[in-house]
Amino acid sequence: MAKDLVCGMDVDPATAKHTAQFEGKTYYFCAPGCKKAFEADPRRYVGSS
Repeated sequence: MAKDLVCGMDVDPATAKHTAQFEGKTYYFCAPGCKKAFEADPRRYVGSS
């Protein structure tokens, strides 16, 4: 399972409908709102500087 970095839910990468790419990595989300929040400020969620 992957962790939705926005809300903390577990997401199955095999069935996730909402994904985003950032710095060469794929992130998985439970809902379009979480994906949208991540895309607006991905560094907030991945901890990159």
